[in-house]
Amino acid sequence: MEPVTLTTARLVLRVPDETDIDAITAACQDPEIPRWTTVPSPYRRTDAEDYVRLIGEWWADGSQTIWCAYRDGELVASIGLHHITPHHTGGHAEIGYWVTAAARGNGYLVEAARAVVDWGFEELGFARLGWRAVAGNVPSARAARALGFRYEGLGRQALTSSRGRDDGWFGGLLASDDPTPVEWPIL
Repeated sequence: MEPVTLTTARLVLRVPDETDIDAITAACQDPEIPRWTTVPSPYRRTDAEDYVRLIGEWWADGSQTIWCAYRDGELVASIGLHHITPHHTGGHAEIGYWVTAAARGNGYLVEAARAVVDWGFEELGFARLGWRAVAGNVPSARAARALGFRYEGLGRQALTSSRGRDDGWFGGLLASDDPTPVEWPIL
């Protein structure tokens, strides 16, 4: 799949390259990112180099589409569609994201994610998008809820990372869903 650049009112989402390695490395020093994601900790420059290289490979083989989001040239988030499964009745993928410490609280993630969700449904013809987070990751859950995802439950020790196993919250959004946020029992 050829990489795609997405734009929103305030952001440019593009595939990161070598010029982004230092910004990604700096962002991932924030302990909140590895706390809630599978980002390595400690995070080294070689991790960012691998991330940028792998993103290019994933785009090429169509297995994942990952962007970095920028506001006025400054990195504010990374967001992607993971585990892409094409299917004749509409494929599916899982959304994942992190936000830089300095960018939190400005609505950038929901803005970027809305563009990614719309692109997945409209351009790739997905029937469903999944969301999951380590139980307790309230900011991630709030963003997913704002995007219209429905809370689908708790998976006990369902998520694995270098930390071991974590309980996970799960949600989903169908192409046919009204994206108006609904109540979530965990929020």
